[in-house]
Amino acid sequence: MRLPWLLLCPAAPRLPGDRPVPHGLIFGLDSGRVKPPLSRDPQTSSSRRNGVPKNPLHTKLCDQLGIEYPIIAFTHCKDVASAVINAGGFAVLGQTQHPPETIEQNIQWMREKVGGKAFGIDLVFPASVPDSGTIDQLRAQIPREQFDFVEDMKKRHDIPKWRNYPDDWNLGWLNKETPQQQLEVVLENRVPVLASGLGNPDFVLERAHEKGILVWGLVGKPRQARAEIEAGVDAVIAQGYDAAGHTGKIGTFSIVPQVVEIAKSTGTPVIAGGGITTGRHLAGALSLGAAGVWTGTVWLASRESDVNMILKEKLLAAKATDTEHSACVSGFTMRTLRSQWHKEWASPQAPSPAPAPFQLLLFGDIKASAMDHELESFMTEAAGQGVDFVETMKPARQIVMDMVDEAFEIFHELCGDEDP
Repeated sequence: MRLPWLLLCPAAPRLPGDRPVPHGLIFGLDSGRVKPPLSRDPQTSSSRRNGVPKNPLHTKLCDQLGIEYPIIAFTHCKDVASAVINAGGFAVLGQTQHPPETIEQNIQWMREKVGGKAFGIDLVFPASVPDSGTIDQLRAQIPREQFDFVEDMKKRHDIPKWRNYPDDWNLGWLNKETPQQQLEVVLENRVPVLASGLGNPDFVLERAHEKGILVWGLVGKPRQARAEIEAGVDAVIAQGYDAAGHTGKIGTFSIVPQVVEIAKSTGTPVIAGGGITTGRHLAGALSLGAAGVWTGTVWLASRESDVNMILKEKLLAAKATDTEHSACVSGFTMRTLRSQWHKEWASPQAPSPAPAPFQLLLFGDIKASAMDHELESFMTEAAGQGVDFVETMKPARQIVMDMVDEAFEIFHELCGDEDP
């Protein structure tokens, strides 16, 4: 039995006379800046012709951002971000590891590379870290038990001292003061989208909207989604346990439909994240009611990626079972490639990881040595369970096109080839 397209596929909006709606006409794209939609009511725009959608990959998120495909790349690499955007997708550039002046330079670089197309910046706003403090000040506060454990680890594995230790910014968030300084740059430069990868962004909504900036929140629990949607975020990223980086305990296929249901009353777009690396994943996410997908792992081994080549090779060889969901890297539970660091903290003699940001400081010490001296056994990277499907090094544009083609094939298989 063929399933009707209506059950599976969102559609491209149309104007009277069956003319496509120009993206900028509804959502006010202006010089690369995206303004919050005038209405959050899903009933105010006609998204179907005669009740039947025409393009299963064209969602309201495509209209909100002025993009062709509802594929969002989260990446720390500018080259990956610009390539995905120029291929018809969207990209959010992680900037937690950079000082304000570098963030401003990166924003200008992105604008030069993508022209008037929209892009986003991701920052984190953790609540359970100190208000302020430098690396040296915070290192002095590392709990003695965890500090001694790592010092002993260095001796047992003969880990040489690093040549270039990360500075306050390269380690990312260590206190609450740092993200606020980064945030001011994003607001001042009117970046089209601000995404909060950790922490509720409700405190910045009014200021961001005044500047025409869309605000996205990343959540791992339904209650977090409800709070952020009620606060007025412009999109919510429902990220499952499968994902790379900091995640909750609910799987992607469970958290996404829960958040979609919560978002119905406001029409807030829901973006699915967690283990999404293929067109099959994209089609599945849209069928769950998501308006797009949040992807990260799939870009790490791309040709444009600036990830260390040893790590790229590890990623290409990795399986889902080679990832570990643990607090041993940052003090918050996060999914990364398993390394000797993970094995040490899982041993019977290991203490519990230190709270954030102290565990991150301990890890940063070892990471710096591992990267400087190419200690492969201690090298790791945030990677989701979708890493199984990342098997070859491709250009970012090809990754986008492969995902799109496969998603269309899936909808064709499910819905048949009849013109509705």
